Amino acid sequence: MSPSRRNISSGSIFETKVGFSRAVRVGRWVHVAGTTGTDTTGKTPGRGCYAQAVAALDKIEAALKEAGATLADVVRTRTYITDISDSDEFARAHAERFADVRPAATLVEVSALVGSGLVIEIEADAYLADEA
Repeated sequence: MSPSRRNISSGSIFETKVGFSRAVRVGRWVHVAGTTGTDTTGKTPGRGCYAQAVAALDKIEAALKEAGATLADVVRTRTYITDISDSDEFARAHAERFADVRPAATLVEVSALVGSGLVIEIEADAYLADEA
């Protein structure tokens, strides 16, 4: 592994099972993996898109913080949603966190996500002005 690479874990049981990191920082870039609203045991805060989006964004924010970044450093988000009619709920959660940042954003409807009851998954990429 490159000395400038740093893997960030959220403690999720799926990280070791699947072989991924919640986030990876390489130089000034932080890439946050697809993140759902589940807790470390796989439980969701409910079936509502807004609640799951808020929980996912909380996890993204925590991973960014551990990597030395903030939501203000996010330059791109990608969101996968199982029902496009829930896009207003997602948009409300996204705007609450990114209204002033306004990263490039993609929203895609998918037929399913990896876990039962999951309705949204969010990825984020951040760029830091200084390589600390």
